[in-house]
Amino acid sequence: MTRFWLGGYGSAMDGSADGIGLLAGDADMQTALEYRGAVTQTPSPSWLAQHPTLDVVYAALEGDAAVQAFSRSGESTLRPLGEPVEAGDSVCHVSVARDGSSLIASCYGDGRVVRIGIDPQGRLVPDAVNKAAELRAALLGEPIETSAPAGVAAAASDPYAGELTAGGEERISHAHASAFLPDGRIATTDLGFDLVRIWRQGPAGLVLDHEVVLPLGTGPRHMVVHPSGHLHVVTEYSCEVFTLAAGRDGTWAVASSVLASPIAEIGVDFPAELARTRDAQFLYTALRGGNTIAALRVRGGGESLEPIALADSGVDWPRHHLVHEGKLLVAGQRSDTVALIDLDERTGAPLGIRHTAQAPTPTHFLPVR
Repeated sequence: MTRFWLGGYGSAMDGSADGIGLLAGDADMQTALEYRGAVTQTPSPSWLAQHPTLDVVYAALEGDAAVQAFSRSGESTLRPLGEPVEAGDSVCHVSVARDGSSLIASCYGDGRVVRIGIDPQGRLVPDAVNKAAELRAALLGEPIETSAPAGVAAAASDPYAGELTAGGEERISHAHASAFLPDGRIATTDLGFDLVRIWRQGPAGLVLDHEVVLPLGTGPRHMVVHPSGHLHVVTEYSCEVFTLAAGRDGTWAVASSVLASPIAEIGVDFPAELARTRDAQFLYTALRGGNTIAALRVRGGGESLEPIALADSGVDWPRHHLVHEGKLLVAGQRSDTVALIDLDERTGAPLGIRHTAQAPTPTHFLPVR
């Protein structure tokens, strides 16, 4: 049997999910998927991440500005592993270091990028440096410097300062995702400031290394690290996928960009997730609005992409999708459904919708290990 933990939006986020859910199907994903209900009573666990070696799952509690760890306590059950840890306003994404030592939380609401420690049992541990700073502040009146509020630095580094959004509003920092790079550094997207930031990990927290500025109004959202070392970044507002490459000095820059689909409608279609096949030959992004899946072929050594197909996603507002065993799972946030789509292994094109199932306000899939 194939199983997935399912993140979702609860009532505080205008959704109907009761917590982390369980989605099940047969081993080869040939027959129907079934939603088995919530396995935790967690408010709006909108994004999930797996510990690299332990049976521990981490959830971004988007409506509660916190992150929480859960330990697998049975074949298909999870239990809280410690209390929620504060992250930032509308925390929408978490990723875990390859050695399991820390977690990076991205906060859409206030632009924060927060590093949180993980102990050997998988529990989240607020940074001891932060606690010491808070104590000194309370006793001596010293200013607090912590590893958490990277959003403060983000707010001061808008490359288009003074510009307004397309709607005439002031630009606001919106951290949206993070990815651990092959050299140990961390990349994060700032959808509000059109930036990809590259961070180093220091003893007291994250240290900004440099920034890659994307064109005004593109809105970088999610990323995929290609085995070649390239970083593919999908943009929510301009419907593009940018490919970034590191130079010999370690500085990242844009290598190429392409529309997710030549018939995507800017202002109507809003890309969400970016996912790749196991062999890294194809990428897929979902276009919310038109409710389609765009397929792209990876060219050369990973430095460029070519759009090859656009197909029905089978859901309304496809917020997240996952390539699994030659098929594509798609979460429909507004339709309360998930769809299973067949993929052509040779061409990478979506072949058609195999099955749809009901699920409450789904926002993220995580395979049960």
